[in-house]
Amino acid sequence: MEKLTLEKAKEINAMMVTEDHLLLHAANVSAAMGAMADHFGEDKEEWEAVGWLHDFDYEKYPEEHLQHTENELHALGVPEVDIRAILAHGYTICSDVEPLTNMEKSLFAVDELTGIVQAAARMRPTGISDMELKSFMKKWKDKRFAAGCNREIILKGCELLGMELQEVAGIVIEGMKAHAEELQLAGNPS
Repeated sequence: MEKLTLEKAKEINAMMVTEDHLLLHAANVSAAMGAMADHFGEDKEEWEAVGWLHDFDYEKYPEEHLQHTENELHALGVPEVDIRAILAHGYTICSDVEPLTNMEKSLFAVDELTGIVQAAARMRPTGISDMELKSFMKKWKDKRFAAGCNREIILKGCELLGMELQEVAGIVIEGMKAHAEELQLAGNPS
């Protein structure tokens, strides 16, 4: 396969991932990665596909995350550059592959960030549709809010990108807004 398409990524991911919350996370990260690709003027579909596939082995091997990824994706014809980006998103957590390219650094930064954005949007009657950066930043500052999302990793990712948290969060929010329905973040205005 010379290029990983979003359709192919969804097909491959479906071989291993069945849990709704993991599929929703894949969709969130995919939307965020598409927005980051636009920001850097890169191949949007490839970045979205990598976002969709980044937790390929997590459901089956949560304790061995990313240890069942490289050979498996290689055998399925996923390009080396995309596999490397997926491995790099676990840098310092469960992988020693350092994020070097913009795609690798972006995936590292947005993986956890989408969790906080999603949680913040879910608390609003209008979902993510009119969520502004300042409302997200208020939630960010409350360490108890979405406490399971690793803020240090997010900040490290922003630092690797040479970008401020606000800039990355703004891009991610806009990227997720474009997929509000699919991400179940369209809200429920009464």
